[in-house]
Amino acid sequence: MKNPLILTFDLGTQSMRGMLVNKQGQIVHMIQHKYETPYYSKNPGWAEQKPEFYFDTLCSISNELKVKSLNGYEDVIGVTLTTIRDSSVCLDENYEPLRDVILWLDSRETKHVKPFKWWIKFAMKLVGMETTLNKQFKVSVANWIMENEPEIWAKTHKFVMLPTYLNYKMTGQLKDCPANMIGHIPFDYKKMNWQSKNNPKRCMCDIPKLKMCDLVQTEETIGVITKQMEELSGIPQGLPLIATGSDKGCETLGLSVISEDQAALSFGTTATVQFATKKYFEPKRFLPAYPGVPRGMFNPEIEIFRGYWLISWFKREFAMKECVEAQERGCDPEKILNERLREVPPGCEGLILQPFWTPGVVTPNAKGAIIGFSDVHTRIHLYRAIIEGIGFALMDGMYSMERRSGQKIKEIYVAGGGSQSDEICQITANMFALPVIRIQTHEASGLGSSIAGFVAMGEFKSYKEAISHMVHVKDTFQPDMEEHSIYKKLYQYVYKRIYPRLSPLYIKIKHLTRREDV
Repeated sequence: MKNPLILTFDLGTQSMRGMLVNKQGQIVHMIQHKYETPYYSKNPGWAEQKPEFYFDTLCSISNELKVKSLNGYEDVIGVTLTTIRDSSVCLDENYEPLRDVILWLDSRETKHVKPFKWWIKFAMKLVGMETTLNKQFKVSVANWIMENEPEIWAKTHKFVMLPTYLNYKMTGQLKDCPANMIGHIPFDYKKMNWQSKNNPKRCMCDIPKLKMCDLVQTEETIGVITKQMEELSGIPQGLPLIATGSDKGCETLGLSVISEDQAALSFGTTATVQFATKKYFEPKRFLPAYPGVPRGMFNPEIEIFRGYWLISWFKREFAMKECVEAQERGCDPEKILNERLREVPPGCEGLILQPFWTPGVVTPNAKGAIIGFSDVHTRIHLYRAIIEGIGFALMDGMYSMERRSGQKIKEIYVAGGGSQSDEICQITANMFALPVIRIQTHEASGLGSSIAGFVAMGEFKSYKEAISHMVHVKDTFQPDMEEHSIYKKLYQYVYKRIYPRLSPLYIKIKHLTRREDV
């Protein structure tokens, strides 16, 4: 075929995109649907969505995209799907959902912790990780369902991730790849397979292997588009659905990060820093490195939950003026806020923010914190402190992974909504003292999934060759070392000390304000 295309669907927390991507890395056509209601909450901290909602949205986007394309889907050689992570579906024996999807940002926990074997509990207590072990058990969706919805669990024939369910709807095959097995499930990330019965980590989420899906490798065909799927979506029957990986994994690949001296920063709802390596290492103790999209690669990462979600929070609570002005100017409020970042010097005149509005895996008691207020501070100081606070947290994660792996990062690639801002990219370069690189599109997840699709279909011999044709540097932000010296001191003498100093107070706050309804 002269101009082959990959049809890629990118399912996010707030929206879904369908795109046709060519071998030059160009998005030939794209349709995006922003969800009117991304999720609903029956109780505070809960986040659920109907599984049919995602499938129906995918079909609707596909039909619109086919009409938009002059040749329909005639040039499409394969289909790929990349989605949000850690979102679970319970299926009955007919592979029909038994309840709605519990999404990654859901914060419910079990009320009780199953007693662990004495030697596991002793070992974890010895290394100071007993709290983390208990937390991992409590936040497991499967454990919550077993405790609170035993009738649902009794009927659960398969417990799968959201992309696995969609794979089945598209092909009739309940299969998925290791790069999508990212969640609170009994998966051995180092071996890229289901945990054995004797694996001590099974105690955190002991789901029988029979309830899990079959695994294929990335680049392999999960199945082919069924006749029913063609009728619903317009995608031609018989096209292969190719296994790629999660949104973050595909994003890292789409940014061209496959070398050990590169890092990928994602400025999305969840902000992350990811490495690419063939050597498995834990980014923090007992925190796994996730399987990468290229076979044999791992993507260790540090996550800041609700990272650039904080921008939405700030807009809602403090930026009504900019929202009104944006309507008058016909632009996004973020554009105006980012222009005003220049009004505030590096370090925000002593205002420092710790962006843990949602606690992390190894910091289960963390809270958000802002310190250093004085009479000089304004709303825009707070806005810049959010940007810098996320930057400090990602710096801390990168430095930690460098120490644990022996890698030395020389350049940073950025993606996600925040990366569209020149001001944020320059602040990031100054904070990290490294070049910050943007590629030709901010649709890096979809691009990465398409790259894997072309490699799978034999259009490129390797990922390196595919990247050389499909990923193009748009611009590079060089660090201002004078400004970096300010950030370096603030990180070393202030930011690094916030969590250990405030941690006892976070624990006290948690006990004093405990909600019994979640």
